Amino acid sequence: MKKWHYIENRKRVSILTYLVVLTGVTGYQMLHPQALITSIGITIIVLGVYMNQGNVAVEELSYYHDEMIMGFATLVENKDDNTGGHIKRTTKYVELLTTELQKRGYYRQVLTKDYLNNLCMAAPMHDVGKISIPDAVLQKPGKLTDEEFEIMKTHAVSGGQIIQKTFGHLENEQYTQLAYQIARYHHEKWNGSGYPDGLKAEEIPLGARIMAVADVFDAVSERRCYREAMPLNKCFQIIEEGSGSHFDPLLVEIFLDIRDEVEEVHYSLNEEEKSEISGESIA
Repeated sequence: MKKWHYIENRKRVSILTYLVVLTGVTGYQMLHPQALITSIGITIIVLGVYMNQGNVAVEELSYYHDEMIMGFATLVENKDDNTGGHIKRTTKYVELLTTELQKRGYYRQVLTKDYLNNLCMAAPMHDVGKISIPDAVLQKPGKLTDEEFEIMKTHAVSGGQIIQKTFGHLENEQYTQLAYQIARYHHEKWNGSGYPDGLKAEEIPLGARIMAVADVFDAVSERRCYREAMPLNKCFQIIEEGSGSHFDPLLVEIFLDIRDEVEEVHYSLNEEEKSEISGESIA
């Protein structure tokens, strides 16, 4: 039963439909042995298999949709003096953390296969609101003034608004909701000292709490226009020290437990990014 929640909703509906119909067919056949209705069962199974096969056109459209989202997110990241590596790494950290939550049986009613897919698709949009921040603030090489920091903080609210206006018409309501929550709430803190709404503990949506860990870890482990990257030991220490204040303690515990996997992603995607930059330079 545990694995049932990890099956995509479309397939769950199909499975339940087949079981109901086949149960009805079998029951009718038992009551009326002379009937040949069981042959319908075979037809239903064949039809079900066909319907669950991926539609090439739909899959291609979905692929281009995902690429559009990633491209839009990368465009925003470039505005922040990044090459897009940040969104790839944070998305992977989100996937690792959420998958481990699933394995350990936490949030069973929430962490379905659909949720994980939508969360990973929404993660790249967490900083979309930065498109509204002036370059002078976003790319400032030194520490922000109090006034500049207040301007920077507005990207969370702007991000939520952009998600609602841009993706609010999509049929996938869960994706839109997750993208909105991540964009607006990923700077909230477990102790309520974050922004923009001062939410605390589990008032903060789960996806945003997961995003917060991934975002901060990548922010401190990579070079920024105002500082160099920190050593990984220090980065993990920052996450650990933020347990119960900045971050959900459970998420911190799991993130530290999967340190080896996080480091592997960090190094492999950094190498990939360097190769891409080198290739562009040669071209």
